[in-house]
Amino acid sequence: MEEKMDASTTKFFFLAIHCLALLGPFYFNWSAFWLAVALYYVTGVGITLSFHRNLAHRSFKLPRWLEYSFAYCAVLSLQGSPIEWVSTHRIHHQFTDTWDDPHSPIKGFWYSHIGWVVDYHSRFGTPDTLEFKNVGDLKKQWYYRFIHCTYPYHSVALGILLYAGGGLPFLVWGMGVRTVFFLHITFSINSICHIWGKQVWNTGDLSRNNWLLGLLAHGEGWHNNHHAFEYSARQGLEWWEIDTTWYIIRFLEAIGLATDVKLPNEAHKKRKAFCKNSSTIQ
Repeated sequence: MEEKMDASTTKFFFLAIHCLALLGPFYFNWSAFWLAVALYYVTGVGITLSFHRNLAHRSFKLPRWLEYSFAYCAVLSLQGSPIEWVSTHRIHHQFTDTWDDPHSPIKGFWYSHIGWVVDYHSRFGTPDTLEFKNVGDLKKQWYYRFIHCTYPYHSVALGILLYAGGGLPFLVWGMGVRTVFFLHITFSINSICHIWGKQVWNTGDLSRNNWLLGLLAHGEGWHNNHHAFEYSARQGLEWWEIDTTWYIIRFLEAIGLATDVKLPNEAHKKRKAFCKNSSTIQ
């Protein structure tokens, strides 16, 4: 019964948030639009910097107050709690593009894009995933346990604040349009970036670099780079590979807030390169 309720809740949420987004043209104003853009960057960078590079891969360290702040921004993207998101992503890297990968395109493009999200068995079908055994580092911290248990209520509170501050235009654009747009940008990393793009590194999987998603996903579209050096805080390894998340990490490092920032060295790059002419990080 609990399994069916969880699956039904997820499907209802996706239907509801997409329906809300469809109201965008009818409730457009410039204030609501720019609010959505601001939240797109705040919550989106929360996912890329916090959930992905900081928590899932431990690519750098932050003071606890700042780590928690970025993680909270990510929670408002409605992509899951830190414990759930990081667990799924670590499984993806453990079983990339195999049948045990939660969202590999070998199961079909639609499945890798969004079908896996509403498929309860794909995400939580085994005792290991139900218990989130691969995120013991997060489960030890009361903050992440609290966020995991209260995850949806934070976005509900944001929705109430948006409605109070700007009525339906703020709610439709700040919650609906912004959330749906970034959800599909994130899902495109799982689907498009494992089908279309360029492979620079010999990763043994289907990961690709896609410049458009590099722009829209705050640097995450350089996905072949990421699978080659998953520990790296920088994913746009060339100067022309725009990586907004890396620029923020680099700034935090420059002012002493980000430490132990990991990057691939030349030896690592040579081992992964298809040819011997791999360029160096600027």
